[in-house]
Amino acid sequence: MQGQEHGTIRLFRRGPTAEFRLFVFVLLSLSLLMVDSRWRVLDPARQAISVALYPFQRLVLAPRDAIESIDSWLDAASLARAENEALQRQHIELAQISTHSVQLAAENRLLRRLLNIAEMVPESSVAVEVLYEPPNAFTHHLVFNKGSNSGIKPGMPVIDEGGVVGQVMRVTPFTSEAALLTDEKVSIPAQVLRNGLRVIVFGGSTSGKVEVRYLTNDSDIVVGDTLITSGVGGYFPAGLLVAKVDSIERDAASGFAVATAMPLSHPERYRHFLVLRTSTANTQASQEAKLNGASSDQH
Repeated sequence: MQGQEHGTIRLFRRGPTAEFRLFVFVLLSLSLLMVDSRWRVLDPARQAISVALYPFQRLVLAPRDAIESIDSWLDAASLARAENEALQRQHIELAQISTHSVQLAAENRLLRRLLNIAEMVPESSVAVEVLYEPPNAFTHHLVFNKGSNSGIKPGMPVIDEGGVVGQVMRVTPFTSEAALLTDEKVSIPAQVLRNGLRVIVFGGSTSGKVEVRYLTNDSDIVVGDTLITSGVGGYFPAGLLVAKVDSIERDAASGFAVATAMPLSHPERYRHFLVLRTSTANTQASQEAKLNGASSDQH
């Protein structure tokens, strides 16, 4: 009992203070830093610790690496999509440029041929371009971008490199409307190039073709004959190509024949044509204007 009275219960373990231990650790750290900076004796230990910690580092950084990989994949996919769209646009633009270049080259060749035709035709001419084609199944007309301000009058012939295209029917100050050779309103005095037989070419009966009517069965016209303008009437100058005969129907009962011919011009292919300013068309247009003015004065 007495021994127990003099004994004390030790609840806390006694040792160095926290400040002392902090001082020892700081001193040890500084010593290690100085030793490592001078002699690098701790490199093996550092490498061993680094190798041991590497798996844990990769495990901790795995979510970050996964997010970066997904972001990189998404960026690459969007970049590839944008580049693909840019290449498609560039391909379309290059195709349009190529088509436009081919079209310009074709129009340039056509204009050169029209200039050569204009030099060979004695009448003065006006180069016109098609604005639009009126949507009418019963007529074959074209509307051009020039009118009376450019000297175009009703009745003037329209030609291309193949020959007669049609005839001007209506004129405004800035536009003109022409009926094509195949239109039922057009009739052209012509002749057979082979023998000079004078005929009249009509349009309208057969789609895309013209007809030579009022022929007798003994008329000297055969398949393959070329028809040219005769110059009769003055509207169409002589010598313009019109059509080529491709069939002849002879009626023994009536004694008459009808020749069907294919026009040599191609208005459906081109956009530019020549309007010949013939003097007869100008004279008749001025006479019509005078008659209209006289009738208005009488009223």
